[in-house]
Amino acid sequence: MEFDASKRNFPPFSLKRLMETSFGKGSGERLCILIDLPDPTEVKDFAFLDNPRLSIQNYGHKVFYQGFQNGGLEEMNYKDGDFFAYKETGGSNLDMEDECYDINGNKLSLDKDIYPNYQVILVVSTFSATAPLTAKAKEFGFRGATLHGLNQIIVDTGLSVNYQQVSDEAELLRLGLTQADWFEIDFEVEGVTTTLRLITDGQEAQKSHGLCPPGKPDVANLPAGEVYFVPEGAEGQFPFKYDEETLGLLTVKDGKIVNSRLIYGDYALIEEHNAKLVDDPMVGAIGELGFGTQVLPFSGRDIQDEKILGTIHVATGRDDHLGGKLTPDMFKEHKNASHDDVLYAPHKTPEVRVPEVRMRKGGETTVIMGNYRPGKFMVDLLTAGS
Repeated sequence: MEFDASKRNFPPFSLKRLMETSFGKGSGERLCILIDLPDPTEVKDFAFLDNPRLSIQNYGHKVFYQGFQNGGLEEMNYKDGDFFAYKETGGSNLDMEDECYDINGNKLSLDKDIYPNYQVILVVSTFSATAPLTAKAKEFGFRGATLHGLNQIIVDTGLSVNYQQVSDEAELLRLGLTQADWFEIDFEVEGVTTTLRLITDGQEAQKSHGLCPPGKPDVANLPAGEVYFVPEGAEGQFPFKYDEETLGLLTVKDGKIVNSRLIYGDYALIEEHNAKLVDDPMVGAIGELGFGTQVLPFSGRDIQDEKILGTIHVATGRDDHLGGKLTPDMFKEHKNASHDDVLYAPHKTPEVRVPEVRMRKGGETTVIMGNYRPGKFMVDLLTAGS
């Protein structure tokens, strides 16, 4: 197995290969594409295409809508390929407003006009819609995929891989990590080392692997490729990058972030975060621990970069879409009920070292990662299956 993305050859992107691998061969299902827009009425006559700031939505039109309209629907045995827009939520995995619009400018309802009438729904958006779309898939019975943050690197690499292979490799790592008692992550910033322990208590690991076959309502997150847990508890401290100039140290007790302390930068951001934690403690709830499983180039977008082998992410907020118990109704305000990944990767957090990640399982403690590289344990799992 090649562990250097710069030496890996990626085949040209194929919409047909992606759809057939992720969803299986089409059988006449109705399919549509959803995008988010600051003003969803600008989907009329594709007016949003003239806005260079909406590059993600442009990819939704170019790669998927045009790809299906230019013979792809018939070739893959789908119908319609319709295109709709809803108002951007303003946060990762926040529930979407029901109002949406079609390319003729007609106002429609997601619950009444879209979810019950399409069997495959693809969402290309600025803000992740994985959590709300997963809930709607269970309610209405459709399958789908969320593809937020698309750019050309993602199209050329993360969406061009063979997702059966991605699933197989993720399964090798899942089997190696599953039923662990806890994971510990060491962080080093400004010469100070802290540790965050995430308690998994023998829980079965899950995987995001890009496959959403017929027969079961489900939503794939693309690009895919991670093994993840919904922690049952967490304790310790970990650094948090607020922006390029500001770094804070978060203290975690009983599974929640309880406060932030300034390491360097803008203290006002620390104060704002602490006030939010006091006002709505669920904002600090730890909702996920994830390990990337793919060998891919960094894209500058978390949707792909958190799937890269050697990276690790911790998420705060709702986790109901992952099988957890943190639901939107537990938050004081709707705008707080997001699911936000905190990614640690060499290009994104170069000021944060992660010298060691350990797993406790079966009475033994094993080093599984270090310095943004898979350890011997992970490498052996992957090479044994190749």
